[in-house]
Amino acid sequence: MAKKSESFGEPFCSFCGKPESKVEHLIAAPGGNVFICNDCVDICFGQLSKPDESVPEKVALLPPEQLKAELDKYIIGQDEAKRVLSVAVYNHYKRVNYNLRNMPKSRARDDERTAEERGSSDVELNKSNILMFGPSGCGKTLLAQTLSKILKVPFAMVDATTLTEAGYVGEDVENILLRLIKNADYDIAAAERGIIYIDEVDKIARKSENVSITRDVSGEGVQQSLLKIIESTVSSIPPNGGRKHPQQEFIHMDTTNVLFILGGAFVGLDKIVSDRLGKSRIGFGGELHSDKTTDEVLPKVQPQDLIKFGLIPELVGRVPVTVALKDLKSEDLVRVLTEPKNAIVKQYVKLLDLDGVELKFDDGALSAIAERAIALHTGARGLRTIVENAMLDIMYKVPSDKTIKRIIIDADTIENGAPPRVEKEAA
Repeated sequence: MAKKSESFGEPFCSFCGKPESKVEHLIAAPGGNVFICNDCVDICFGQLSKPDESVPEKVALLPPEQLKAELDKYIIGQDEAKRVLSVAVYNHYKRVNYNLRNMPKSRARDDERTAEERGSSDVELNKSNILMFGPSGCGKTLLAQTLSKILKVPFAMVDATTLTEAGYVGEDVENILLRLIKNADYDIAAAERGIIYIDEVDKIARKSENVSITRDVSGEGVQQSLLKIIESTVSSIPPNGGRKHPQQEFIHMDTTNVLFILGGAFVGLDKIVSDRLGKSRIGFGGELHSDKTTDEVLPKVQPQDLIKFGLIPELVGRVPVTVALKDLKSEDLVRVLTEPKNAIVKQYVKLLDLDGVELKFDDGALSAIAERAIALHTGARGLRTIVENAMLDIMYKVPSDKTIKRIIIDADTIENGAPPRVEKEAA
């Protein structure tokens, strides 16, 4: 029997309650006991027409050659490292896009996919996280940041030395994920395909190869805590950071598609590799490992070398891609000063140009800056400090002296603090 409106004694919409006289059309379900009006049909159609927001957008991916070409615009040298990274990052996000392509838009529509589409998802592509090692100031952090910028994915960075095992004073490992979520403006779907860079990983290596019977809450304990988020897990994260409490609400995030890049200087790793290579070459045809430089040895790192250094085997297994970065030479540092889009020399030339002054660093000055950075063992990281110290007096005086038209920085200015050559307009 059809439903009747209590006030009008006529059929009414089972969704909004409007009687038949108040709508254009009233459609009856089979059996005639349930009705829906044209207004509610329009609303339902609008809801079904909306894109499924639960399926995130694919990452706009560049082939490895183009990805390296983009890295070349910002980072000088490290060609082999950039090649390895470009291939690894391309394969990672190709895997992410593959998984999104084979993800059903809803459980109800899973059966609607063709046999070919269902069959293609039978292949499971595993994640390959990355471990970078090399001397301080060689570009590890910059590489990770630039990759995220090129791919337009969220990025978060953390220093491993600030982390502690859950339950101890310090920062919980899962708070790394909260940083990524914040940098993604709390867009969980975007954060779930972002990049996390964990620096100074070598500082959390355990002190010996033997398993410790005492708590190492900032070393081996942190490595153990990193395992679950680096692989694939759904983490429950306190929205404001800090410790977890039973009554608080959590942000849930799947780390399956998050790319983790671990970095560190790993001082002494080259000796471990050299010792292994030396032992394997005993005899008349053997090569003395002492003849090998650090740059020649580090690319030959094997998992057992990392384990001997102090990383736990489970963590080593989760970072199968290893990238060895070389120490920057003087000529590399000169290029860092002048070639990238954000080169420090280019920045100062532009700043003084805004004041109507031409600035020039001669070749001797650039070489002196590079040699000083090498002497301080700061790599490219120390270049900005050296240049800024040399430019302080100039930047202080130029805005007030409108007669200055040209300034030349030479080696004497960098090495001895001598005043630069200043050219002024004729009186």
